[in-house]
Amino acid sequence: MKTELSSELLATSEGKEADSILRTCVHCGFCNATCPTYQLLGDEKDGPRGRIYLIKQLLEGKEATEKTQQHLDRCLTCRNCETTCPSGVRYSHLLEIGRKHIEKKVPRDFKSRAIRKLLLNVLPYEKRFTPLMRMGQIFKPFTPKVIKKKIPIRTTKGYLPKESHKRKMLILDGCVQPAMSPDINAATARVLNKLGISLITPPKAGCCGAVSLHLAAEDAALNFMRNNIDIWWPEIESGAEAIIMTASGCGSTVKEYGHLLKNDANYADKAKKVSELCKDISEIISKEDLSAFKDNNANERKISFHPPCTLQHGQKITGVVESILIKSGYELLPVLDSHLCCGSAGTYSVLQPEISEQLQRNKINNLLENNPDLIVTSNIGCQTHLQEVSKVPVIHWIHLLDS
Repeated sequence: MKTELSSELLATSEGKEADSILRTCVHCGFCNATCPTYQLLGDEKDGPRGRIYLIKQLLEGKEATEKTQQHLDRCLTCRNCETTCPSGVRYSHLLEIGRKHIEKKVPRDFKSRAIRKLLLNVLPYEKRFTPLMRMGQIFKPFTPKVIKKKIPIRTTKGYLPKESHKRKMLILDGCVQPAMSPDINAATARVLNKLGISLITPPKAGCCGAVSLHLAAEDAALNFMRNNIDIWWPEIESGAEAIIMTASGCGSTVKEYGHLLKNDANYADKAKKVSELCKDISEIISKEDLSAFKDNNANERKISFHPPCTLQHGQKITGVVESILIKSGYELLPVLDSHLCCGSAGTYSVLQPEISEQLQRNKINNLLENNPDLIVTSNIGCQTHLQEVSKVPVIHWIHLLDS
């Protein structure tokens, strides 16, 4: 694709990256075939190819409008298009650049600004989000239906292993998972304890930065990333093997730290190392001896697995969780269109509720098609989003090994 970016923009690292990505795109349109929003809306500007052209115009100095902003807002950042693209276009990187630029050029109305500010000032902060979630769980019977369905049942951690093993790994609690499902990381600790691995949970590590990044608050996102690197670094120097993620949304972002902080002289090398050490829990489990987790009663339960976009498209991890569960004796049911997004997509379900609910309905219908006893996934956002409309429990797959 031919570009005409200004010399001023091309003099920046961001401009050079955007130009390189734009020139990679051949406008073939393969991406539209797997784009959830294009499939629903049928509008070229609500598909990756159209959005790439809109960003190109924006960066070339053409007029930016609210309609342009709306089309970029409607993108789920599911990265399905990146999996499909034969040219290897790094669409998600270009999208973040485009969103940041249009945020400066097109002012939002008061309601939109207020909602986004609330999300930015609550979700990434566990100490702010958790009390609100606890209040919601207490008063759930008295809340409006639209809010009630988004409040999960309170769970507890259960016991945490006290054994100390030679092998040690870090784990990120994140910002919303401790309030919504603290049992996930506790179950992970118990499973890894059986494998002779101790988990370290640094208490001051916080949000991975994804919420701020996708809401065009880049400075805040980078600060969250720097904080995590500072907290993890002493443990890394002490020999921690990996930084485990049980939320694939966080994992997808932490694996981008090296890219996102590449121009920060103080953090570039450390960020690159952190990204290399970041592993989804499935990547760790799949390399271990799973004989201790063989469930003789597993075949009595039929399972539907939902692979989050951040796992299959963001991290390019496919078939790994499925292989672990099959080796453990579980029957996995076929699921139509498993490559498509469930509509959760971080804050998307709040900011784009109509599209999110359409995708949610489509996804849950496909997951329930073969009458599973259970739906499992590997991201807290997908888990709670699907549970809102599911007639069977939706849990993290790690619980199956912890049972």
